[in-house]
Amino acid sequence: MGLLFYGSSERPIRIPDRVLAHVKVVIATKLRRGESFTMSWRHPDGEEGGRSTIWIQPSIPLRFVFGSVEPEMLDPALLQSYANSANSSSGLTIDLDVAAPAEEAEAARRSA
Repeated sequence: MGLLFYGSSERPIRIPDRVLAHVKVVIATKLRRGESFTMSWRHPDGEEGGRSTIWIQPSIPLRFVFGSVEPEMLDPALLQSYANSANSSSGLTIDLDVAAPAEEAEAARRSA
């Protein structure tokens, strides 16, 4: 499980590594172009219900922390989907409850 530290908050946003790897690329691309946007998600199971939205812009500090030492394989279709979402008027929307196949396999391996 990865962590996204946003702004001055000490409480990170928990995001599966696979999703976070794709989000990192989209955010870096948008910020490199000087483009601000929103990122939204539903709070995952086990946390207080609801949803959150943050404003992503170059002056707000971001730090990406990955649970895995190895970099994630990027899926071009998922990257394109996230980029299209980030470019829309509703901003980037991610689903934190969807377990990535690679993370499921890793969790199963660790528990064995």
